Amino acid sequence: MIVQSFLPGDLGAKAFFDEHGWVLIETLDEQGVEQLRRWIDEISSWRDEDGHWLHYREMTDFGPKLCRTENFTPFHEPIRELLTTGVMLDSASLLMGEQAVLYKEKINYKLVGGAGYAPHQDAPAYPFIDSHISCMVAIDDADEVNGCLEVVSGCFGEVLPMNDVGCISEIVVSRLKWELAPIRAGQTLWFHSRTPHRSGSNNSERDRRAIYPTYNALSEGDLRDAYYEAKLEQMAKHTVGDNVQVSLIGDFQGRPVK
Repeated sequence: MIVQSFLPGDLGAKAFFDEHGWVLIETLDEQGVEQLRRWIDEISSWRDEDGHWLHYREMTDFGPKLCRTENFTPFHEPIRELLTTGVMLDSASLLMGEQAVLYKEKINYKLVGGAGYAPHQDAPAYPFIDSHISCMVAIDDADEVNGCLEVVSGCFGEVLPMNDVGCISEIVVSRLKWELAPIRAGQTLWFHSRTPHRSGSNNSERDRRAIYPTYNALSEGDLRDAYYEAKLEQMAKHTVGDNVQVSLIGDFQGRPVK
């Protein structure tokens, strides 16, 4: 179980990340968390037809629920500032060892009854870039019952064998050593694009919301617009199946709203 955390700017965080492929960094204080929650409430209330942000919904045992929002930073200045300046950008740049730039962003809501994510690595879902890093900024406390992340330490050197939907093959999953990663609201779990991770469903009476920004090396270019153009093109070709398609790989296990 992950317990050690670092303060922003601590060079020890970089050494820990380089060894394990993930690191936990203290990011927001209590006041910052409350402000973030207000911003997330604003974004989750946006109507689908009012803009170019992307809302996704899943069917739960409690009815349809919002499961993800993407492409919201162009329409919410405070969130854009949080993710593209200050401690977030500085942490991404520190861990990457060079200047970073925001590549994409999403909110995974995982509301009560929300589904989990199959074991996967992010790299296969992110075209155009070779060097990138993702993180989970906890809006709510996350633990095993409400579906916190699980990660594999020291396993980020290559893309692992995948199944037909781009997730890690079952035989490989069974051989990996998975660690629970419970975190408090305001903490950020950073992980390499090839660090295996997964999460269970939310079986609690508490929501488990989090922002997941991804950053790439600025030396590769500012490719955020290109990413969303490619994603929208691919998503337009998708037909409704057994699970909700929220990514360029089939990691989300939520049921579609039909």
